[in-house]
Amino acid sequence: MTAPGETGAARLEVEGLSLSFGGLKALRGVSFSAEPGSITALIGPNGAGKTSMFNCISGFYKPQQGSVRFDGRDVTRMHPPERAGLGFARTFQNIALFRGMTVLDNIKLGRHAHMKTGLLQALAYWGSAQREEMELRAEIERRIIDFLEIDHIRNMPVASLSYGLQKRVELARALAMRPRILLLDEPVAGMNREETEDMARFILDVKEEWGTTILMVEHDMGMVMDISDHVVVLNFGEVIASGLPHEVQADPHVTEAYLGSGDPAALMARLKGEAGGKASAERETREDVA
Repeated sequence: MTAPGETGAARLEVEGLSLSFGGLKALRGVSFSAEPGSITALIGPNGAGKTSMFNCISGFYKPQQGSVRFDGRDVTRMHPPERAGLGFARTFQNIALFRGMTVLDNIKLGRHAHMKTGLLQALAYWGSAQREEMELRAEIERRIIDFLEIDHIRNMPVASLSYGLQKRVELARALAMRPRILLLDEPVAGMNREETEDMARFILDVKEEWGTTILMVEHDMGMVMDISDHVVVLNFGEVIASGLPHEVQADPHVTEAYLGSGDPAALMARLKGEAGGKASAERETREDVA
């Protein structure tokens, strides 16, 4: 049975992408690539264009200029379901799970784009639909639930889970799509240090054990520098730096974009502090609501 990464990682190429909303230019001729089986981090100050770029890559936005190519194929005008069929999978900054459903049922929804049986067969739960459902459940339990260490919560409703476990379930649902490229939108936003370390470990395992290409938007610079193979920095919709983590960290253009001065050590200290402060604030807000 095919695991998510066994269909082969793919190369993503973004070339000259420009996106405007009226008079506001969100992206200005952005170009970069994510190599097969690597982790590429897309970073930048607030308002730099990271979310706009992610939405163009996943098909939610259509750029006015430029192209998105997936393994040499132009997918710029494809809709999100078509891209999902090619091997795109995405998580979201704000958890997008069905809170009243169980963990297992949420994960199974991730395979919708690849199901072969029709609606009537699925409703009847008969013949090929029943066999496909049983095979899907077995694969999810063996390949994904065990892999992400969530067997103990598989039958629990999502609403009863901690924030960190909900983020893990969202990753599981994305993996159920058998992704060739995995788009992670702030995968550790709002997590404490232990949850962040667990998620970083799982992301590395997805790359190393399944060979999946990963593109990640993240504000936690400690995590970005620890696990990324390549870092792309946006500022005001333009690429201002691109390279290995240590090269980007020392780039004066990056330091100036974040701080307005040229001290890389101060940059990292500030970014790590902002990431930690953001996580604490978000967690306190959730606790107040609860």
